[in-house]
Amino acid sequence: MTYDYIIIGGGIVGMSTAWQLQQRFPEKKVLLLEKESVYSKHQTGHNSGVIHAGVYYAPGSLKAKFCKAGVAATIEFCQQNDVPYDQCGKLLVATNALELERMHALFERCQQNDINVELLDGEQLKVREPNIVGVGGLLVKDTAIVNYQQVTTKMAERFIDMGGDARLNHKVVGLNETKDEITVDAIHNAEKVTFKAKFLITCSGLMADRTTKMLGIPTDFQIIPFRGEYYQLPAKYNQIVNHLIYPIPDPELPFLGVHLTRMIDGTVTVGPNAVQGWKREGYGRINISLRDIWDMVTFVGFWRVLRSHIKTGIVETKNSLWKPGYLKLVQKYCPQLKVEDLQPYPAGIRAQAVMKDGSLVHDFLFAESPRSLHVCNAPSPAATSAIPIGAYICDKILERTA
Repeated sequence: MTYDYIIIGGGIVGMSTAWQLQQRFPEKKVLLLEKESVYSKHQTGHNSGVIHAGVYYAPGSLKAKFCKAGVAATIEFCQQNDVPYDQCGKLLVATNALELERMHALFERCQQNDINVELLDGEQLKVREPNIVGVGGLLVKDTAIVNYQQVTTKMAERFIDMGGDARLNHKVVGLNETKDEITVDAIHNAEKVTFKAKFLITCSGLMADRTTKMLGIPTDFQIIPFRGEYYQLPAKYNQIVNHLIYPIPDPELPFLGVHLTRMIDGTVTVGPNAVQGWKREGYGRINISLRDIWDMVTFVGFWRVLRSHIKTGIVETKNSLWKPGYLKLVQKYCPQLKVEDLQPYPAGIRAQAVMKDGSLVHDFLFAESPRSLHVCNAPSPAATSAIPIGAYICDKILERTA
């Protein structure tokens, strides 16, 4: 079983890449391998479903470029493939003078990134969001919501319709590269199966560092899992907000903070926070993986990032264990919510690449060998940006194999 291209990972980035490769090269044989029984089971299937406009990203960065292109491409894909979406817009809410100052800095960044935004004062904010309190707001009009699992599944259908080969329940356990080809060993139904490819692309998310190590590629980063815990509000609050409600982010902190999100199914969620995960694919309340813990504690970058963010980590952990503390983060702009309004909802895991020096990788990170390309870090907004990321990967492959 020899293919021109093999893609590892059936999340939205891997599926977008497979779909676009088959589109560009209809005569080529393209295979996608996914270890789970469904596509997009991990990061893609555990996010808040927001199609981001790119407010926060440094002008000129890959994140800013991909996000700007990704909004338009994702909405166009949804329109062409009958995937429901809602361009409801997002409001970043300032609750004090410092946040108001930061909000105006974000407004300048939006103008640099050519993003359609509108500044609101406190009264204008109240008109648009009667249940939200604040001294000002930044309305991001292009932001939308969607179910990314539906998007990924529709991409898979398009990929297969064009002749692509997608195989679920195939867990990759070994890779070997020679001058002429790459051999991929996988386990399917407890049996080993082997595939060969002229070129390999990996989009393995939470397992990105382990995949590069399978090929002996020097890896000076490690994937550190961070849990994003959500709550769902009771149905009586389904109309509590008209837009997505986000805090003004603190530039000193690595994550955005807890927010109110309208979901495409009509419900409203609160979250996520960011707490240390002890299992890369641990979505329940208590999750422990001895292998994942061992990999973390034997990686010097883990201790360095822990030391750099120890105060934030303690606060986040406290709020994770003590629901009133979590609630306070939301009450500062939505004071009517009570502890009993925070109902259980599945957590997500963010695959955060951390370098040996303890720095968090905030942009996209790639690794290469002569016959492979690896997406090592695909930070938020990777789901929004999946189509331009896939196109970028196709371009890089064309450069490498032309």
